[in-house]
Amino acid sequence: MSEEKKEQQPSNAPATAKESANKSSIIAEFKEFISRGNVMDLAVGIIIGAAFTDIVNSLVNNIIMPFVGMFIGGLNFHKLKIEIPWGDRPVILYGSFLQAVVNFLIIAACVFFIVKAVNKVIRKRPAPPKKPSNEEILLTEIRDLLKKQQENK
Repeated sequence: MSEEKKEQQPSNAPATAKESANKSSIIAEFKEFISRGNVMDLAVGIIIGAAFTDIVNSLVNNIIMPFVGMFIGGLNFHKLKIEIPWGDRPVILYGSFLQAVVNFLIIAACVFFIVKAVNKVIRKRPAPPKKPSNEEILLTEIRDLLKKQQENK
């Protein structure tokens, strides 16, 4: 009866202790990877970027493009399209593409100015003067003593 139970074990269970140890080490590695600061910073950046994209889309669609359309002659960019006279008459929505380009340019400009501001802040911080180590202090004292000895001769 015990032989039948052994045969009924699922085949996806780890066959050896080595396989079980490999799986736990992979899990430990993954936990270490996720808990690093870089991954968390990346996650925060992605979330903020997604929220920022919604803000920029609203700015472009609701504020900038109506003014651009007004200057062009009352055009609504969403309605700009080209109908192709083949088959089921497919449509190329180049107005939506133009809005996407404007969105991209605004986001790129914002990122550029943010990076420029961060670089200014980083460059302005002077590195604190490095204090000499105990070895350097002792060597300086020895050098000064040797100079005094040579001068006294």
